[in-house]
Amino acid sequence: MMTRLLTAFALWGFFLTGASAAAEMTPGNGNSIHLPGFDGVIYYTVEQAGYRVVATLASGADELPIRFISTLGQGQRIVISVPQTIGQPAIEFEILRNGDALVVSDPIAAATIDSMDEVATPAALAQ
Repeated sequence: MMTRLLTAFALWGFFLTGASAAAEMTPGNGNSIHLPGFDGVIYYTVEQAGYRVVATLASGADELPIRFISTLGQGQRIVISVPQTIGQPAIEFEILRNGDALVVSDPIAAATIDSMDEVATPAALAQ
């Protein structure tokens, strides 16, 4: 119970100081993320091996959070996907290391990403 309370308090603190979800982040500063059924925070630190990214998501203050940790090199990305009901596309967001910047995308439906790829691919091939 104490772990849940501390986690909820930590997430609440990050929500108060977090930036917008579609923003370039700075090391050590939290960025809040809101998905259907989940809220969370993302932050990163600069390590020798790359940017150590930590994303923590929870479905409520009384629930145990899920934490994703990854070290990203230049051009690498993480996609976190939340499934929806049967027949509905998953909601996804991306964390991308672009040079010295770390960018978190707004959560969007996976079907939207797929359709954007389908439109962009033929256009790119035509050039």
